[in-house]
Amino acid sequence: MGFIKYASDVTAPITVAFAYADDPLSIPNWMVGAAEITRCGDPERGIGAKYEIGYRLGPWRPVLHCEVAEHRPDAVLGYALTGPFTARLTLRFDPLGRGRSVLTSELDFPGSKGFAAALRERPRAALLRRALRRSESRLRRAIEEFHGTDLVGRLA
Repeated sequence: MGFIKYASDVTAPITVAFAYADDPLSIPNWMVGAAEITRCGDPERGIGAKYEIGYRLGPWRPVLHCEVAEHRPDAVLGYALTGPFTARLTLRFDPLGRGRSVLTSELDFPGSKGFAAALRERPRAALLRRALRRSESRLRRAIEEFHGTDLVGRLA
């Protein structure tokens, strides 16, 4: 089992940060590789909401099925991802002070199995670490732009 975790400060109140991340249409703006998102049934948001996320990874165009598995307003947003890749992405939001919050991104994924699993695991974990870090950074920037401030808190 692999586990990756990153945390960063966001110059936006927790309600604004969560509202942006909770909007499924914003996912292609911040998730690395995501090109499009399609809603699959009801509900539109909250636990049980299902989406298909189309990825663009070079010539490969996989589709991941995404279900909101954990949803606590202004606190936690958890996605269960299935398809060619299985993982659980959790976004945690904590207050940091007036007009600031902490965004913690966690990715939990199954480890490789079988012959040469150790050889496959290191490059895969490195790739996932980089993708999570870039996604977290893009989400932080997008939340701050949505809130109307840049990275150092000045008006945009």
